[in-house]
Amino acid sequence: MRIVGLILIALLSFTSVTGTALAAKVKVIVNGQTITDHDINQRALFMRLERRGKSNSDRRALAQKELIDEALMVAEANRLGFKADEKAVDKAYTRIAVNAKLSVGRLNTILNAAGVQTKTLKDRLRANLAWQAVVANVLRKKVKISDVDLDLAAREELGETITFDYMLTEVLFLNSAGGSVKSRTSQANQYRRNFNGCESAVELALSYRDAAVRKLGRRHSTQLAGPIAKELSKLNVGAISKPRTVANGVQMLAICEKNQANDLTFVKGKLRNEVGTEKLQTESEAYLKKLLEQATIERR
Repeated sequence: MRIVGLILIALLSFTSVTGTALAAKVKVIVNGQTITDHDINQRALFMRLERRGKSNSDRRALAQKELIDEALMVAEANRLGFKADEKAVDKAYTRIAVNAKLSVGRLNTILNAAGVQTKTLKDRLRANLAWQAVVANVLRKKVKISDVDLDLAAREELGETITFDYMLTEVLFLNSAGGSVKSRTSQANQYRRNFNGCESAVELALSYRDAAVRKLGRRHSTQLAGPIAKELSKLNVGAISKPRTVANGVQMLAICEKNQANDLTFVKGKLRNEVGTEKLQTESEAYLKKLLEQATIERR
């Protein structure tokens, strides 16, 4: 996401960069792999796009550290048999362009205008993809999460809040019917006034153009956005929520069943992901630190 942000910033604020690239003088050797002054200069220019570092000297210091780390990441991934596929690198590069609402050609133009070669970004993506493989296949096995700790954390997060399990049905007034959001919302409100329970939801929808009814099945309060969870908690079985605008139309949720929930499964699932991500990050940092301590690094 940081890369997408920097591309948008570049669109607004960056003009072409002139100047001659520094000669490819070797500045660092990491376990026999060279990092040149040109490599550092390129990464520093890229960091300028990211708005990282207060000065060029700061950026060059950060760039050198990053390139050393990435050299170790790629080498370790290769040693373990994990190598970033070039198709995956190209796909990640294209995804950055798409997320920034750019063509790949336009992304190339913006980078080049800032003096950054496309290879610089692709090298970074290649290192990240290689390291992700190490994290997923080696470090993830080391992450242990106690169910007891998750239970305590889940209860603490919920506190005194009463949560519910629902069986929900979605009623969606699709944008494809034409007309404004206001007119579709008006139709949805009319539907809501005439709504008489989940059993008749489909039959009632037939009276409206492009009104879709879909069973969502079981949902826990913690799986719903805060405002809708709060609204549904105050409604009884057979009621339907107020219309709200979503990406493809105007949505309402009907409550077909509702029970107070003592099950912490959903909260624990969310916490497991959060805790797991945090522990993986800690393991990743420790692994890289060990590689740095064992590496032969020559600075010139």
